Parts: sequence; structure tokens; C-alpha cells
Amino acid sequence: MGVKESSKKKFRRAVMWSALTLVILLIFLSVYGAFIGAERTRNLVNSLPLTVYWLAWALMLITGLAAFRRLIRVPSLLLIHAGCVLILAGAMWGSDAGHKLQKQLFGIDKIRTGRMAIYEGDSKNFVALENGQQTKELPFSVKLKDFRIEYYKPEYLWVQSDEGRSWKIAVEINREFPLGDDFGTMTILRKFENFKITIEGGIVYDDLEPGYNPALEVQIRHMDGTVTTQYAFERSPGHIHPEDKFVLRYQRIISDYISELQIIENNKVVAEKNIEVNHPLHYGGYHFYQHSYDAKAGQYTVLEVTSDTGLVLVYGGYLMLCIGVFWHLWLRDIFTGQKIKPPNKLGG
Repeated sequence: MGVKESSKKKFRRAVMWSALTLVILLIFLSVYGAFIGAERTRNLVNSLPLTVYWLAWALMLITGLAAFRRLIRVPSLLLIHAGCVLILAGAMWGSDAGHKLQKQLFGIDKIRTGRMAIYEGDSKNFVALENGQQTKELPFSVKLKDFRIEYYKPEYLWVQSDEGRSWKIAVEINREFPLGDDFGTMTILRKFENFKITIEGGIVYDDLEPGYNPALEVQIRHMDGTVTTQYAFERSPGHIHPEDKFVLRYQRIISDYISELQIIENNKVVAEKNIEVNHPLHYGGYHFYQHSYDAKAGQYTVLEVTSDTGLVLVYGGYLMLCIGVFWHLWLRDIFTGQKIKPPNKLGG
């Protein structure tokens, strides 16, 4: 009996030290991954050595449940450890290796991750894979109904004189801004989303055709009574003529870019959503994230397509983990009942 108990203690001690080693290694990997970049970290996490490491973690958690019976008898501890097992299982099932295993065992050929570039008004069902050399087809189409960019308010006009003086002016149409006794006043007359000018007549207009050239038309009333007109451009700051006395820069800061998406299946719109950063559209086993956009003309969006395989297990694991921790730290005494000790009696 003594030998059996001694062997059990040694086994438990080995499990604890192994778990501690895995925890220390996880801390090191987390710190290392923070310095090598997202792409290299992803490749590292999905590599064969790390796959073995995650399997070892899952095995260690299961072994811990068998070695320490208290982890099973106490519901809160059971929830915490079972939740960790589910999180690891879901992450591995949704990994590159997990997707390959699904294809081999069940014939499920889902796209792990990729990107789609879609122009306004167009629909597309091909996803470019990460290597950029292959594409895969979705069982439905994604249509970009509209794309728009939103900006923080107010927008600003930066002004610098040839003598080094500078001003920051909030953009308000037809409001006159004083520049001081030496420089006169400045008024913003018009705002353009796509500034164009004719070569022959020099006519300035806001072109409705596809394009992206934001600008301001600015009128300057000098102290001598003369009036001149300059244009401030967002994409070409500092663009001036030799006779101009001011350098103008139009500044807008992007607050968000939004894609109005529709999912089309069997020639019907089955889902739609305005997506933005961190607010994806979920449909058909995929998440569609706002990844990038056409910075030159604002005519197309770039979507990040990610498989949701394994997410149910991961979310379920986190839910069990949170319930277990909350139960163990705060609710345990409520369910088990607190033992109230009688007060000490002094003097008999």
C-alpha cells in the first residue's frame, strides 16, 4: 500500500512539473510571437513542433483530470479544466492541419483563410488564398452594394505663408477666416470629392465619374484689396504655383470605412450587412472581415475571409472556463454553505 501511494505521489508530481514546464514554454512563445509579427507567428503556431506542443497540452489536461480526482469531484475545477480542453480542441480543429484532416476524413474542403477584392456593384465567389497563386470558390456569391469612407469632424485646412507663419482652419464653407493684419482673410468656397479641371477652358468641377481627388477651393483677400484663388488637395499637399503666397493642405482623418455587403445564393439575397473593422458578416461557415480598400479611388473593398471551423468549441470552452472561475471564486460558498464558528467564550 505504501509503495502504491508513493508511486501515485510521484506520478502526480511529474504531472504538475510537466504542466509547469508547458506553462513556462507558453509564456516564452507568447513573448516571442509578439516580436516576430503576425504572419510569422501564425506560421509558427501551425508548424509541426507547435502542433505536438498543443497536443501535449491537451493530453496533460486530460491526464490531470485522471490523476487528481478532486478536479472531477469539484464542479468548478472540472468546468475550468474541461473548458481548457475544449478551447485547445477547437483551436486545433480550426487550424491548417485541422482543415486538412477534415478533408481527408470527411471530404470537407473549406477555405481556411483568404481575401476577396470586389468593386462596387459587382458580385464575386472566388477567394484568393494566402499564397496568392490559387483561388477557391465559395458556394455562394458576395456582392458589394456600396462602399464608403467616413471621416472625423471637423476637417482641417492647413495654411503656411512664405514667411513661415501657419494656421489651422476648420473647414466651413463660405466662412471668412482672418489671417492677421499682414495677410488678410481666407474663405473656403467649395469642397470637391473628385476635383477636375479642363485643359482648354480651365473650368473647375466635381467629377461624378469614378475617381478620388478631394480638394478645397480657397479665396484669399489680401491686404491690398486683391483677391486670388488657390486649391488645397488632400492627396497632393504642397501643390502650388510660383506666384502663390501660401502653401495649403487639406486634411481629413479616416474614422471608418464601411462595405455594404449582400450574400447571394440561388439568385436570391439571403443575408446582408454593413461591415466595418471588427464587425464582420457571418454566413455559410465563414466570417467576412473588412481588411482594406481602394485608397486611390475608393471604388472597391478588400475582404478577409476566414473559416469558422472550431469556433463553437472555442466559445463553449471559454464559457465553461469563465463559469468555472466565477463559481470557484465567488459562488462556491453559496452552494456548499458557510460554516459559522461559535464565538469564543472568555472566562468560562
